[in-house]
Amino acid sequence: MELQQMRYVVAVAETGGFTRAAERCHVVQSALSHQIARLERELGARLFDRTSRSVRLTAAGAAFVPVARQALEAADRARAEVDAVTGEVRGRLAVGAISTVAAVDLAHELGRFRARYPQVRVSLRMDMSEALIEGVRQGTLDVAFIGLVPGMRPQGVCRKELAHDELVAVVAPEHPLAARKRTDLQRLAGEPFIDFLAGSAARQQRDAAFHAAGLVTDAPFEVTDVESLVRLVRANLGIGMVPKAVAARLQGVHALRVRDAPSRVEQLVWSTLGTSPAAAAFLSQLGAGADD
Repeated sequence: MELQQMRYVVAVAETGGFTRAAERCHVVQSALSHQIARLERELGARLFDRTSRSVRLTAAGAAFVPVARQALEAADRARAEVDAVTGEVRGRLAVGAISTVAAVDLAHELGRFRARYPQVRVSLRMDMSEALIEGVRQGTLDVAFIGLVPGMRPQGVCRKELAHDELVAVVAPEHPLAARKRTDLQRLAGEPFIDFLAGSAARQQRDAAFHAAGLVTDAPFEVTDVESLVRLVRANLGIGMVPKAVAARLQGVHALRVRDAPSRVEQLVWSTLGTSPAAAAFLSQLGAGADD
């Protein structure tokens, strides 16, 4: 079993097709298909169910991919560790972030890191906090910037608190509340909300405050990123709540503070199993590390 074969299998599983996997791996599709078929013969099991319309993992494939991913991560880590000893930081830095990250200027930090370590392949994935935490646990992400309800401590990851912030209400310019600078939870409870997915960490930040006040709210519009939330607020379909630091950079909406406002804590998380040289360098740049 070769590492390259594992890379091909993981690429097909992640892209959902042989053509896209071949493009990602910079190889012709026939060569990729041949290597996967060869691996399947060696294993004595099919890893994919192939039809003219889709490619899906078999039970054997679903069991194989996580182990293959770990083996590839270990091989990449070993190579990066050797490079680090010789004074060169290589490998990859996979960063995750919520769309409302405000504690750091993420674009600036990533640009500064890539300028200093040009041999590192830097990638960024935007997602909800819970998905990012799981990505760090599984090793698909090296570090992630998340936002949680105060007091919430994600399990299975190292963490560093970056900033505390209160949530403010954002409304369309023509909304009746746009004439005010401050409101309260009682007044907001009667409004339709544009909010993040039910059960998500971002949603819990708002729900917890209203629940504590004995108030029930309705969120007919659910989104996964702040840009979508703001577009719907601008259309006056409802109101939203975002961290104060995020609201300060939004255009086309009016922000007002809320008495007894919900709050959140931004955190930086990384693996408890150790960090690659690239991840360690990025954490050091951010003032985080093993002692946090």
